[in-house]
Parts: sequence; structure tokens; C-alpha cells
Amino acid sequence: MRNLKLILSYDGSEFSGWQVQPDATTVQGTLASVIGRITGEKVLPQGSGRTDAGVHALAQVVTFVTESSVPTENFVKALNGLLPASVRVLEVAEAAPEFHARHSARAKTYRYRIYRGSICPPFLARYVWHYPYPLDEEAMARAAGLVVGEHDFTSFAAVDPERGRDDDAISNLRRISSSSWERQGDELVYTVKGSGFLHHMVRNLVGTFILVGKKTLQAEDVTRILQARNRSAAGATAPANGLYLVSVEY
Repeated sequence: MRNLKLILSYDGSEFSGWQVQPDATTVQGTLASVIGRITGEKVLPQGSGRTDAGVHALAQVVTFVTESSVPTENFVKALNGLLPASVRVLEVAEAAPEFHARHSARAKTYRYRIYRGSICPPFLARYVWHYPYPLDEEAMARAAGLVVGEHDFTSFAAVDPERGRDDDAISNLRRISSSSWERQGDELVYTVKGSGFLHHMVRNLVGTFILVGKKTLQAEDVTRILQARNRSAAGATAPANGLYLVSVEY
């Protein structure tokens, strides 16, 4: 038996998220089907996290166990030859038997892109949240810094007990090591790195920071919202299409 580790990049626009669902096209289901065609085995590849419908990944980590003797470099070619163009396998490597894409993860980095120009180019619309309205970007930057450290992020978690989280932690405590906004031309980009993330956590943070930018909230209100441990205290969930899983650390 071999434990294979894949690095996967995908455009989530036309997928109903990562996780297999009945009567829906998902990244996990699509990948499982292609692996089955190559190996003749029925496998369910495990991702580092369960990205939602419309969310993209630059470097999703995936593991699966196989009896196939196909060399790793041939796996890359074979998988990419059968997968849709919206999913690319960047790398396949042998991993230790105990390595697991999700269980072994120690940190993840996500990025959220907001397009600030008055007219969003049509070829960019699927990959950003177009928000051309006035925002206090400095206040948003201050607010982002307030979530660094270990906190209970219940206020920023989806009220969805069946989905829960993208990792295996039981509590809603998470450690955020960096959280910042940066202007990149016409885009305002949020980057956050943490030990793990709850369902919709990054998008709910972005939705709350937008309220700070609109001056509906003050930057300091983020601390109060964290302490409230109540989803209704935070802002609306930002659209999925601006969110990217950037990297996973082990």
C-alpha cells in the first residue's frame, strides 16, 4: 500500500464545494472518479479542508491510499489528462503511512480578494468580490489585527452543526498568527493564517471588516464581537468567489 500526497489547484466556481454530495459536482467526487479510472480502485481522497461551493484553492493538499504501482510522475500526467481544466494536480509524492492531509495539518493560509475599481473586468468577476463603494481601508486593517492570537471564534462560525469546521478540533478556539489587509492595485486583499478555521469563518471575518470599512462598526468592536460568542453579533458572510485556500503547513 502507498500513501500518496497530492497538491491540487482548482477553480471552485462550478463546483458545489470540496466534499462529496449526492447529485452534485464536487472537487472530491471528481478527483475520486478519476483516480478510480486510473487505478481501478474505489478511493475517497482526503483534503486538508472542506472548501465551500465557489471557493478556490491554489494548493489544496490531498492524500489517498492505493495499491497502484503507477510512478508518481505518471500519476500527475494521468490525472491531469482526465480531470477537467478547472482542476490541476501540481504534484504527486509518496508520503509516510501515518500522514493525513487534514489530521496532520498544523496551519493554513487563506486569501480574500476584493475588487475596488468602479467596473470589474468580466474575466475577473468569478474570482473577486466586486465592492466599489467607499471604505475606510485603514480602519479595516486595524480591525484585522485584533483577531491575531488565540480566541473563541464562535461569533464568526456558520450556524451549521452538520458542517462544523474544516479541521478536527472539538472546540471553537483557534490561533491566528497573522491577519492583514493589503492594497494591490485595484484590489484590497485580506490574508489570514491560523491553526484551523471554522465553517465560513474567513468569509464572516471579511463581512465584519466590511462593516468597519463602512463605519457601521468601529475597529475596536471586533474585540466585543469575539467576546460575544454569538454569530448574530458579527457581519454578513462575504461571497464565496473571493476566497482562496493558499497553502497548508505540516
